Amino acid sequence: MHFVTGGAFNGKRKWVKQHYPANTTWFSAMEYDRWPVPDENVHSIVILEGLEAWISKEINTGEPADRLLDRNIKKVKKWLEWEQNEENHRLVLVGTDISKGIVPMEKDKRLQRDVTGWFYQKLVEQAERVDLIWYGISETIKK
Repeated sequence: MHFVTGGAFNGKRKWVKQHYPANTTWFSAMEYDRWPVPDENVHSIVILEGLEAWISKEINTGEPADRLLDRNIKKVKKWLEWEQNEENHRLVLVGTDISKGIVPMEKDKRLQRDVTGWFYQKLVEQAERVDLIWYGISETIKK
């Protein structure tokens, strides 16, 4: 798994498009309300973009943070199993870093920030590679 993160509108999408071939399956939280699930109709490279947005869409369920985190980890595990089933499968996760700046006053926005931060920590633990993109410039922080 390759995890790509960085600030909002800092060039993550452009960087990923430059580093992966055109024949990928790209799922964006801007187009899909829910996490997609692996199936046989995807290319060998799958990109899931907008992780923080998918988490945000689940915040209003009233579930505690640990359940929200566990549920999202399970979703990634399904994709990791897909990736490990075939040698040429590659999973690329793209998420915006929402941990910097002013802490939101609204409880649901703070919960999203916390769960997203914990989730990204778990992703970094499992990722083979992690790239941080700021202003279009990448820094590989794990390889």
